[in-house]
Amino acid sequence: MTERPPQRIPNRQLAALIAEAGFSNAGLARRVDQLGLEHGLDLRYDKTSVTRWLRGQQPRGTTPALIAEVFTRRLGRRLSAQDLGLDACAPVYAGLEFAASPAEAIDIVSGLWRKDSGSHTELRKIAFTPAGLVVPSRDWLIGRADDRVARTPNPPPGAAAPPGVPAAPGGQGAGPGGPPPAGEGAGRGGERPTGRTLVPRQRAERAPGSRVSMGDIAALRSVGELFRTLDHAYGGGHARQALVRYLEHEAEPMLRGTYGETTGRRLFGAAADLTRLAGWTSYDIAAHGLAQRYYVQALRLAQAAGDRAYGSYVLVTMSRQAVYLGHGREAVQLARVAQQGVGSGAPPVVQSLLHAVEARGHAVLGEVRACSASLARAERALETARPSDDVPYWIRFFDEAELADEFAHCHRDLQQWRAAAQHAERSLQLRPPAYARSRLFCRVVLAAARLGLGELEQACALGAEAAQAAAEMRSVRAVEYVREFERRLDPYRDAAAVRGYREKVAVL
Repeated sequence: MTERPPQRIPNRQLAALIAEAGFSNAGLARRVDQLGLEHGLDLRYDKTSVTRWLRGQQPRGTTPALIAEVFTRRLGRRLSAQDLGLDACAPVYAGLEFAASPAEAIDIVSGLWRKDSGSHTELRKIAFTPAGLVVPSRDWLIGRADDRVARTPNPPPGAAAPPGVPAAPGGQGAGPGGPPPAGEGAGRGGERPTGRTLVPRQRAERAPGSRVSMGDIAALRSVGELFRTLDHAYGGGHARQALVRYLEHEAEPMLRGTYGETTGRRLFGAAADLTRLAGWTSYDIAAHGLAQRYYVQALRLAQAAGDRAYGSYVLVTMSRQAVYLGHGREAVQLARVAQQGVGSGAPPVVQSLLHAVEARGHAVLGEVRACSASLARAERALETARPSDDVPYWIRFFDEAELADEFAHCHRDLQQWRAAAQHAERSLQLRPPAYARSRLFCRVVLAAARLGLGELEQACALGAEAAQAAAEMRSVRAVEYVREFERRLDPYRDAAAVRGYREKVAVL
């Protein structure tokens, strides 16, 4: 006797939400298809598909996440696939959400860190989606500042936590009955006497709910500087995974710890910086969808920090990725949102960066006049900068060498070869050796300019130097710069200089 297939259970959760949202079955299917297009997916759902879902059939792949996002947008509250009675799914939308609260931001970004640092690779396979830039940048621009980010210890048994304040996990706090702040009392193993003093034992891990100190935040900042230095010199692939593991095992426990308003804002700012850097290193290894998600979450963490200027820097980073992928219109829009977000009160060097990045987007689009106007604004702003200006730490890299590099890239994209060569040479003269990858990019731009000017031997010599540097890095972008230059050499493949170049590169 054969067994009957298991009876499907009608999905009452989905039915209730459809009624609440006022969707027809056909209307829900249409919205899922439209959202799929935003993510490069060609879906063909109809009212019959929705009827099957209501009868208990589980949609496959990324569809549950898309359905959940359709309801989230309609009802104005965050809903997951499980809230709709659907199975967990591949996270096509995971990480692109702009969280409604600091607590939700912690949940989203920590989930991203965990998936990226483990054996799961689905996030790294997700493609970059230009449409996914619109909502986060809009929400950042028009969103209200978070009223409160502080986290208090768990209350005594039977007492309620203050409204809107998430309790520290694990039942441990920094108040009476909880562990004392770092450096002020016993560690997890208690104290041991040493002469007349008591020395706390070192804790191997941060206890749940531990109080966050300014020393903890200083450590986060120092780690950021370390990974930034490694990235500049050796490429994003060199230590990216170590950075993500650090975020999972150190930054997340801090974000879920105990802290007041001032410390909390600074903690969110440090976490935003490290998360943006995780995105930057992902971008450098061509994990573009993953990088995009890190940038969105860094933008939300920066809002929780109350740091509008750093939020503009995250948008600049997003704009650079859009330029690299050929999405010039989106790149310009992101740069302009960043400019609107900080206004005219930002330091001149910040203003210069924002205009320079806008110029890059115009150059990709071939908009000569708009590009020239943005470059002129960037140049004027940097000329007004003074050494005594109080500038954020993250903008200190932007100087005459960096601006000359932006000019060179713009002129290359506009095929203005002589100007491109002049600015690239100036950037290489001024840029320190520690910025090895940036120097490589600029050298390739100079090689392309020399080729455009008909100086084939010089172009090949510069290209060979860049190829040698790329071979010593873990940077997909570096390799792609070299390959793009090689494509420019195709019309000259029979020339002796090009044959010599290819022989040199072949051994690398």
